[in-house]
Amino acid sequence: MSRFAITCLLAAAMPFGNLQAAEDAPQAAPPEFKMTPIGYVKKTDDRATIVLDKKYQDGLLGLDQWSHVQVIWWFDRNDTPQRRAILQVRPRGNPQNPLTGVFACRAPVRPNLIALTLCKLLSVKDNVVEVESIDAFDGTPVLDLKPFAPGVDAASGVKVPHWAGPPQ
Repeated sequence: MSRFAITCLLAAAMPFGNLQAAEDAPQAAPPEFKMTPIGYVKKTDDRATIVLDKKYQDGLLGLDQWSHVQVIWWFDRNDTPQRRAILQVRPRGNPQNPLTGVFACRAPVRPNLIALTLCKLLSVKDNVVEVESIDAFDGTPVLDLKPFAPGVDAASGVKVPHWAGPPQ
């Protein structure tokens, strides 16, 4: 069994075409679901790897053909009821940045502490994925890996707030 399991709440799915009926319907308790990490981040001074549980090793077949991987991980060191309740922050911890909702920035505090990092893939060997770097701590639980597909994972006409752009 993994070091810990992550239990989350999932809002009941409602059909898009009948939003008014969904709003008028009696509210049932959202169902619970359980996510179990597939592995953990392992960091040393000069290396960042994602070590998957051996039972997921077969899922890495072909990943080495990609240059980048999106790593979905859990902000486990922020997982407290108080931090999950924070809904507005100053992005990047900079007091000069405007007060912003957590869904409009990449703050590590949020109702569900899911994080996403795009990593350059260096190698895949057995159950170990080596990446150039990752902004997660050593021991951080990894929930999923997805290859970065430039034609699919792209957007045109992208707009970002001034504080999110490159430093001037």
